[in-house]
Parts: sequence; C-alpha cells; structure tokens
Amino acid sequence: MILNLNASMAEVTRLTRAGRLAEALALLQGSPRTTKAPQSDDRRPMRPPLPSSQIIDMMPPRSGTSPWTASGVEARPHMAASPAESLGQPHLPEMRGLFERFPKRGFSPGLPGVAGRRVQGVPAPLPDGALFEDRAYANEVGSRTYKLYIPSCYRGEPLPLIVMLHGCKQSPDDFAAGTQMNGLAEEQGFLVAYPGQPASANPAKCWNWFNAGDQLRDRGEPSLIAGITRQIMGNNAVDPTRVYIAGLSAGGAAAAIMGLVYPDLYAAIGVHSGLACGAAKDMPAAFAAMRQGGSRLTEGAKLPLPTIVFHGDRDHTVNPVNGDQVIAQSKAAAELHLTISPGQSAGGIKYTRTVQADGSGRPILEQWVLHGVGHAWSGGSPAGSYTDPRGPDASREMLRFFLENPRDPI
Repeated sequence: MILNLNASMAEVTRLTRAGRLAEALALLQGSPRTTKAPQSDDRRPMRPPLPSSQIIDMMPPRSGTSPWTASGVEARPHMAASPAESLGQPHLPEMRGLFERFPKRGFSPGLPGVAGRRVQGVPAPLPDGALFEDRAYANEVGSRTYKLYIPSCYRGEPLPLIVMLHGCKQSPDDFAAGTQMNGLAEEQGFLVAYPGQPASANPAKCWNWFNAGDQLRDRGEPSLIAGITRQIMGNNAVDPTRVYIAGLSAGGAAAAIMGLVYPDLYAAIGVHSGLACGAAKDMPAAFAAMRQGGSRLTEGAKLPLPTIVFHGDRDHTVNPVNGDQVIAQSKAAAELHLTISPGQSAGGIKYTRTVQADGSGRPILEQWVLHGVGHAWSGGSPAGSYTDPRGPDASREMLRFFLENPRDPI
C-alpha cells in the first residue's frame, strides 16, 4: 500500500504527541489502518499493538534539552529543544531508530526475555466482593494517583500490604495485569497498591530514581510513595509488621530507595531488574549506572534489610551487576549463611538462586539470576507489557519471601 508521505508523517506526529507510540510505529511500518478517521477525543487503539520489544525503559536525556530515547538508540546531537523534546517525545529520527528495534511483521521477536504479542480485550472481571479502586494522595510535594486492590476475603481484619512500583512507560493497570499480583492477593489474602507516575513528573512515566532529591526520606517522590502507603494503612486494616514494596526497573530502583530510607515502614523489598539506592545522582550518572553499575552508592542499611532480587543475565537495559549491588547494600555487615541452588522453570528458563539466611535459617537476602533472560518481569502474564512468561514466577516468589519476613514489632 502506498501512503501519502506528508499525511502519514502528520499522523505519526499526532500519535506520538498523544503518547500512542505503538500506533505511530505501526503506521510507519505500514500496518493496515482502520477506515474510521481518527477523532481528537478518540483514545481507543485503532489496531492491536506490535509485539513487545527488548525495550522497557526510555533513557534519560544527556542534557536538560535533549530528548528521551529508547535503550540502545543514540540521541541526536545537542540542539535547541523543540516543544516535542521538552515534553520528552522523540523526534522522527529517534522514531526510526526505535522502529528498527521492533521485530518486522510476520516474525517472532526472537529476543530472550521478552513477552510476545500482548493479549487484548476487556479486563478480567473482579471476583465477587473484591475491589480495584482509583485513589489519590497529596502532600506539600505534590500528588499521585494509585490503584488499590482489596480481596474479597477482606472483612476488616489486618492484612499484609504490598506496594508495587511500575517501570517506565507502564501504568498501574498494565503492571497489575503483567505481574498478576491481584490474583495472588485474592488467593492468599493481602492488599496491593499500585502508585502511578504521571508524564508530568517524568516524560516516560519513570520513577525519578536517579535524582538526588528523590532519594531522601520525606522528600520528593519517596514522601509521596510513603504517604500513599500510610494513607492505605490509615483507611484500611493493615498489619504494620507486614508491609512490603517491590518494583520493576525504574520502579525496582525506587523500591530499593524506599526500603533503605523507610526501614521502619517496609519489612522487606523486592527489586526486579533495578538498581541500588544512590546508583546515580544525576542523568549522566544514570547512563553509567545502567551500563556498568553504580560507583558511589548510598551507605547501606544499618541493619540487614530483607531483600529479594530478580535479574536476567542478558539484560541490556540495566546491567545485572546492579542486582549484586542491591544485595550488597541490603546486607549491611550481617553474618549470613549462603546457599546456592540451580534450577529450571517449567517454561525452560534456567536460573541460579542464592539465599543468605540468618542463624535461625530465615532467608534475609535472596537473589535469582535468570539465565538468557532480558529486561522483563519473570513469569509474568502477556496480558501486561514487558513480561517473560517462561521464567520462574517472580510475583509468587516475592510474596513467599515477604511473608517469611515480617518486621519486628516496634
């Protein structure tokens, strides 16, 4: 099909500015269009999205005026920022570079650690009596919306709470679908919260883990995430000794920060494909840390912080050494007993699981290295983005680890 170039580029630009990147890429690729002309207030997707790529996180700009780019895609040389750049939207050269990273139609993604075509359709119905609600929190720093899942078994008795922080370009609903944590909440009885990062706070909806001001207790984004946690605890019956936080990629890095600066709030943390607290203090350092690990980490925990880490050893977005650094930061100076166990998931993914336990045998640190896997949530559902359904179930293993590690009552 021959496309009118000017009209096509105008439509690509409109879709990109609206944040509908998959549709813009499909148009560049020449996918069939619907016959309905797009309306300015019509946000429904016009076609199924392309299969997921190896990319999950958009990379921060090298300067305050250069655009955000996809991992592995070089930004254009520095020049005056256009309105699109100032909003974090890529120019057409970056669009073409990103397009080249996507698989051609008719071919398998062919990359390890990546979900296939995302399952579309209406959300799964909630069990009778369960709730999945939109809520909001605000303080002097700002405000954030979040979603809260309350299982049908909730009758006002104190339940555990898990706070889940999504990765870049994701949303609370997307992250819930991919991790399937709501299903586990229904099965085992706990609350799940999904704070959302808006584009107004970060163009790619990343948690700003690389900003020094967002790595401090009661400052910046940590104050908002902690405020959401405390709001839920105040409005619902939550066991204060069983409050946990986990995240993927930028969300995993944010979870590492939250565990270190709020050890009195979170009993344990889960970091999937993330970085340690203080791995970067600015944007240039963020690039370096993602490539080769952080060089000047924040001082580790005073007491061991129960931590579970998942990381693929073929992760080209966040170097797997960052998982090692998360574990080292959480260990403090504790004397722990080491156990290393190889294994293989039902989907064929080999892994190495390393557990460091205290004298009573309780696992304090647990690290899963996923062999041949890239930057994706292990064992997740293709109903959400950036998952590898073949791997061991990170959600279930994190839950098991969390429940083995309640915080000592104050």
